Amino acid sequence: MTQEERYRVFIDSLETDKPDWLDELEACALREEVPIIRRQTQSLLRVLLAMNRPRRILEIGTAVGFSALFMSEYAPCDCHITTIEKYEKRIPLAKENFRRAGREEKITLLEGDAGRILPELTGSFDFIFMDGAKGQYIHFLPQVLRLLEKGGVLVSDNVLQDGDIIQSRFAVTRRNRTIHARMREYLYELKHNKALETVILTLGDGAAVSVRI
Repeated sequence: MTQEERYRVFIDSLETDKPDWLDELEACALREEVPIIRRQTQSLLRVLLAMNRPRRILEIGTAVGFSALFMSEYAPCDCHITTIEKYEKRIPLAKENFRRAGREEKITLLEGDAGRILPELTGSFDFIFMDGAKGQYIHFLPQVLRLLEKGGVLVSDNVLQDGDIIQSRFAVTRRNRTIHARMREYLYELKHNKALETVILTLGDGAAVSVRI
């Protein structure tokens, strides 16, 4: 075990318990190999939600609804979450999970491609969680910036691509080169866009936290 792995195990051991129903949903998702937010990312979200106290959250990438339900648990009680998912097989599972948790009134699931849905959204959000198709982050960003209010927080998950992001494009498998290039472009834009202040963290599979200024 490397020192980095030992750090991760130690830090994870300090985490406080989630509600049993969230633990059960997490375990089910992991058994079914559904990608969900990692433990360190969960901890980051809890801190950011406590700091930001958002009233309107937008999530891009619902999967089976774990992250939306996680955020609904730790956001203010009057917070509403809008989440977008295009993978048809997961949409019924997410809806059922929202129903079982009694959160149908707090979470609205929009079905379809985020590239089509985002331009149709109105109003603003004070917290946006980007966790959809990694190769599309750069394409979603203009609409995300339009929707994110000043002082709002954008969290982009899985930005290090299991370490691929630091590799030369020639060291990345051919099928991943487009995603690799687009994610590098996305991170560059987050750090250089004058409308944002961004920090890139190595926890989990990498997370970028940006504030709209």
